[in-house]
Amino acid sequence: MTVTLADLRAAVALADFDAVAAHTRMAPHLPRLRPATGARQAGVLILVYPEGDGLRLVLTRRTDTLRGHSGQISFPGGRRDPHDVSFTATALRETCEELGLCGADITVIGTLTPIYIPPSNFEVFPTVGALDTPPVFTPNPAEVAEVLTFPVDNLLNPRYKSEEDWLFQDTRVRIPFYTVAHHKVWGATAIMLSELEHRLRRVVLTTSLPNE
Repeated sequence: MTVTLADLRAAVALADFDAVAAHTRMAPHLPRLRPATGARQAGVLILVYPEGDGLRLVLTRRTDTLRGHSGQISFPGGRRDPHDVSFTATALRETCEELGLCGADITVIGTLTPIYIPPSNFEVFPTVGALDTPPVFTPNPAEVAEVLTFPVDNLLNPRYKSEEDWLFQDTRVRIPFYTVAHHKVWGATAIMLSELEHRLRRVVLTTSLPNE
């Protein structure tokens, strides 16, 4: 089964989709309560490009020197600037700064459901975008330690999903993750990938979340 750009467009456009159920499938089994203070806001870009008959998706490994979520696998993106006209504008600006891929070459397909990240008190707004051709990355060494890409088809293959018990503050917590190039992609990035995965399942595999 090969996911096409038309499949991706249809998946992002689904109107009657249960995003909460999709998020829960890859969410760590930890409390996700929102604090009383207002959350900071960020935009990220879920970027795909063609390779052969299919699509590949772009992730980055953050440098170990960054203040927030250092060393983790994430989508390109960051905190919304007051001058950004939208969260999509934030995502495109940050992608340009981090990877040298600038907005004129990126077609915006749509947006996914915002998620809240308790440890950093961020609400993250994902935008889905596509390139017409394989990109040439020029990563910013201050922010990006490594650029990772993988076939979008892998999201629909159970061999690339696992769960493990990890230790957090002396408590064992069940953590679901995707495997991408030998990295474990978990937390907020996995939650957003899960929404994309299950939207694609609705379109490509014609199955709904409750019956999977």
